[in-house]
Amino acid sequence: MWSVLEQLPIYTLPLYLGAALVLFRRYNSRSSSTKKLPPSPPKLPIIGNLHQLGALVHQSFLSLSRRYGDSLMLLYLGSVPSLVVSSSEAAREIMKTHDIAFASRPSTRMFRTISYNLKELTLAPYGEYWRQAKSILTLQLLSNKKVQTFNELREKVIAECVYKITQCFLSKKPADLSDLFCSLSNDVTCLATFGRTYNEGEIGRIFKKIMQEFLEVLGSFYLEDSFPLLAVVDRLRGLTSKVDRVALEFDEFLQGVVDETIKKVVNNPTPNGENDVESFIEALLKIQKDDNIGITIDGDVVKALLLDAYVGGTDTSSAVLEWAMTELLLNPNILKKVQDEVRSVLNGKEEINDEDLGKMRYLKAVIMETTRLHPPLALLPPRIARYDVNVMGYDIAEGTRVYVNVYAIMRDSKVWSEAETFLPERFLESSIDFVKHNFELLPFGAGRRSCPGRVFAMALLRRCWLLFYASLIGRFHMV
Repeated sequence: MWSVLEQLPIYTLPLYLGAALVLFRRYNSRSSSTKKLPPSPPKLPIIGNLHQLGALVHQSFLSLSRRYGDSLMLLYLGSVPSLVVSSSEAAREIMKTHDIAFASRPSTRMFRTISYNLKELTLAPYGEYWRQAKSILTLQLLSNKKVQTFNELREKVIAECVYKITQCFLSKKPADLSDLFCSLSNDVTCLATFGRTYNEGEIGRIFKKIMQEFLEVLGSFYLEDSFPLLAVVDRLRGLTSKVDRVALEFDEFLQGVVDETIKKVVNNPTPNGENDVESFIEALLKIQKDDNIGITIDGDVVKALLLDAYVGGTDTSSAVLEWAMTELLLNPNILKKVQDEVRSVLNGKEEINDEDLGKMRYLKAVIMETTRLHPPLALLPPRIARYDVNVMGYDIAEGTRVYVNVYAIMRDSKVWSEAETFLPERFLESSIDFVKHNFELLPFGAGRRSCPGRVFAMALLRRCWLLFYASLIGRFHMV
């Protein structure tokens, strides 16, 4: 080719090169136009489909998907192509058939800021660090053996919560169940993660404030992530500085927890007693000291994994507790069935053991139905296409963000009869449950990027739910 170009007059080269560029662009445009894209609503210049989204994004996604694509729908959030997944069949394709193609997370400025530059497991990109971090979190916090070590502490926290409600009941005073549920799940998770609770005094006030602002930041719309050229707007409206401040405050809090734990271990290297159970932070510091797992466990990694363990197990659990109680109060006939079952199983006993819990099938069905109708996360954390891939006959380009709308999937009338109605009976004879990878019920996601706390939550938090409701509902007439 160069020999041909050398024979041409120098002044004609720009002409030929320009023609070649036009042909290349025309060919590239033609080849891209032959791609089959998922159905998509009409979009506006620059903002794409952002004008069609309301405050509750999962509900906007559901409404649009019913009009333009029941299973897969392509939206443009600013300049970012985004695939919305709204059916169990499509979820299976994304999180099983093509799981490796969608095994990573988008790298946004907000994610990088709040997760120690993507060291937090939930937001870390797919790769060796993510695999090693997941292994640490699973072995040191989420295994059945580890969960069992917290049995006494967990049941103590539940008993204290039931006692507070009992006192309110006996004194005929109202009980703030939302606050009690939040404290219950917070204390259980704190004990497992940090080895102590942070719910009283000045430290408790600071911790609650940090957590509230952290969740607000997570729910904020960051313009820079969809319009890179509009990053200045985020700075002008104060969101950039707020994200930076919240990240710094959480870092300072976690560093204080680390320093406190190091001091505790130095002063008491061989703990012995009912409250001296090895917490996740102690296990992390031990791994950091040994330094033999293949990745560097520096201070930021320790704090990132602590953040992951705590945030992932607190707000979601309290939300399910609150929604379950709300549904029972709204459905007196279901509440009576639960009461009858609990009282029949306990038969006057005060203590509840594992055998008793195994017999409370209807109460378990209530918890599952609550999670189906009111998932703790309506949208799973976004994934990103690592390369071009064909899904259900549609061409998905590398870099496309993927949002799995579990709110839509778990209310799909094609899968669930009377999908909008609270019916625990649907789970009594169903093979669908939390433990199996059922793509009709996805509160923990599925595939490589599913929540690693699935087993932890079922072994720890479901027992917490059951003990709490069995103790509370079994004692009092609430209707």
